[in-house]
Amino acid sequence: MPQHSDDGCTGVRFADLIFLDEIHRTYDHPLRVRFVNTLSEIICRITGADSVTLGEVIQTLWSGYGVIQRAELRGSAALFDHDPFPTIVKHIDISHARANPRGWASDRSHQRKVFSYQVEQTFYEVFSTRCGERCRVPNFIGADELDSKGGWVIILSDLDFEGFGKRKQSVEQRDVRACLAWLANFHACFMGDAATGLWPVGTYWHLETRPDEFKAMPEGRLRSAAELIDQRLNSATYQTLVHGDAKIANFCFSSQGHERVAAVDFQYVGRGCGMKDFAYFISSCLSEQEAERQQDSWLDFYFEELQKGLAHYCVEVDFPALKSEWRALYPFAWADFCRFLTGWSPGHWKLNSYSEQLTTRVLEQLDEA
Repeated sequence: MPQHSDDGCTGVRFADLIFLDEIHRTYDHPLRVRFVNTLSEIICRITGADSVTLGEVIQTLWSGYGVIQRAELRGSAALFDHDPFPTIVKHIDISHARANPRGWASDRSHQRKVFSYQVEQTFYEVFSTRCGERCRVPNFIGADELDSKGGWVIILSDLDFEGFGKRKQSVEQRDVRACLAWLANFHACFMGDAATGLWPVGTYWHLETRPDEFKAMPEGRLRSAAELIDQRLNSATYQTLVHGDAKIANFCFSSQGHERVAAVDFQYVGRGCGMKDFAYFISSCLSEQEAERQQDSWLDFYFEELQKGLAHYCVEVDFPALKSEWRALYPFAWADFCRFLTGWSPGHWKLNSYSEQLTTRVLEQLDEA
């Protein structure tokens, strides 16, 4: 519940008001009215809408750093194709550090999250218009920083309204194809990009940003080789933008039954080898047995789609050399992710026989070098 400051005013954080609105709908709390007016005014100012109807809270952000909720905009017909116009509002509250669900709370963790939301806004505002239909993302409508640098409000188009209303926890072959095609086209679109304003090295598990988890790793070959694995990936000749958190939960599937997807959550987008996204996606939706059995066929499919994407985006590149380099780096991408998991959550189910097999292959390769 809200805390009261010494001057008698109610000291309520913006995010607290959001939760009040959700949790206390059953009675007439004055703060709920104040919240609706405040957030509506911010959205109207950002978008130019005449009025806003706030909708359901879809989810809270990791570690309680805000919420994502729906909102409908009305008025200003020149700006919106529909009246009301459905949107997604992402409110980020960085006014203070939070506890981490897995116990990794620290100032470093807090600052990493703060920068990740800056990156996300930059991606949507600067980069997203280049994606197009082949690697669909929400359209950027507007954003603004809250007073006293307490966070941001980012307003995006509603993918559900645009025909991508399905979410999946288990996947069929066509679902995997759709997501890998999205990744291949995303990587093709941004091949060679300098990632200005984004993470210099993408993915949320990047070694340089995870020193606490590295310190928690047990002594052994993987810990000793962590920097070499990181260097091998970062020194790849062919670099693109990687999504950085390309798990199945961050893909929105077409409601029409077609093999089309859109992707969300670009907090950790940055420069890197495309195999990082590929390996992480596979880890999110295939069992260890499926991943091992289907490894080569899915890699073949991904590279076929990547080649098509490069042609579509008119990117001139030595494709055989790119394919050879990235395919050789596939086990390194797994080993890099396993390095993170070993420190962050040593009992994690993704540390299985398949991931261990690929990691062992990398360690043996480095021993021979």
